[in-house]
Amino acid sequence: MKVVFMGTPEFAVLSLNRLVSDGHDVVMVVTQEDKPKGRKFVMTPPPVKQCAVSYGIDVYQPNTLKNNPQALERLCECDADVFVVVAFGRLLPPEVLALPKFGCINVHASLLPKYRGAAPIQWAILNGETQTGVTTMYMDEGLDTGDILLKRSVTIPPGMTAQELSVVLADEGAIALSKTLDCLEKGTIERQKQDDSASSYAPILTRDLSPIDWLRSANEIHNQVRGLNPWPSAHTTFGTKKLKIHRSHPDDCSCDALAGTVLKTSPLTIACGNNTALQLLEVQLEGAKKMSSDLFLLGHPIAVGSCFVG
Repeated sequence: MKVVFMGTPEFAVLSLNRLVSDGHDVVMVVTQEDKPKGRKFVMTPPPVKQCAVSYGIDVYQPNTLKNNPQALERLCECDADVFVVVAFGRLLPPEVLALPKFGCINVHASLLPKYRGAAPIQWAILNGETQTGVTTMYMDEGLDTGDILLKRSVTIPPGMTAQELSVVLADEGAIALSKTLDCLEKGTIERQKQDDSASSYAPILTRDLSPIDWLRSANEIHNQVRGLNPWPSAHTTFGTKKLKIHRSHPDDCSCDALAGTVLKTSPLTIACGNNTALQLLEVQLEGAKKMSSDLFLLGHPIAVGSCFVG
């Protein structure tokens, strides 16, 4: 099929690779603009652009598709059978949705209608889900509200972070996309209306989610640590600095100590709400590198009985 691909982050790269390996004619890639990154603010192309360039595919980076006659003209000139959208980061206006003859197909990283929105992977973990997946759907003017085409489910292991889950779902999304386009070409595609009453929303992440409230249960904090890895990271306060927690594990012990109290240092274990406790396995002090809590304690001794502040 003749395809225009729209995507931006690493999550979308596997889908683009799959389109090429399946033999589809990807006539253009539309992605967000290059952005400054790192301490030196070096202008860096998004991963999807880098992938497209490696294949010699034409890349287009408009600052918006809304009320943009030039963008509409370029997309029209592609004469694509289908637009494929994977983590593009922008809504498509009605005039763009109407262009391809087979419509616009989106790969979304949740089992719709659950977790519509910008951060479905992270919120599934933050909310303690044990099951998630990917959904392909026809796009409409709403936010992830279009008709469902295909779903693939995965189990979320108890220690898996959002970053790790993203890698798994990127692979599942590429497979789902391949099967969806195959059915579309054969005319065997089936579509299902979403049940809006069963929907939930996964808003964009902010740093306001980061501070740890040790009055919450160990499982809740553990999910916060996993769900906010790698960004914006769950953190507590050590002295006057932030201490990011990158990995944790609920401890089996039951305790009645004040929430935030250090119960033991091997492994570093903190009292939480509901008489639970959490092991801190990997941490990062503000201005320092990420390291195991054992290594951290060698340079920053912490006494049993001292307290962390959220």
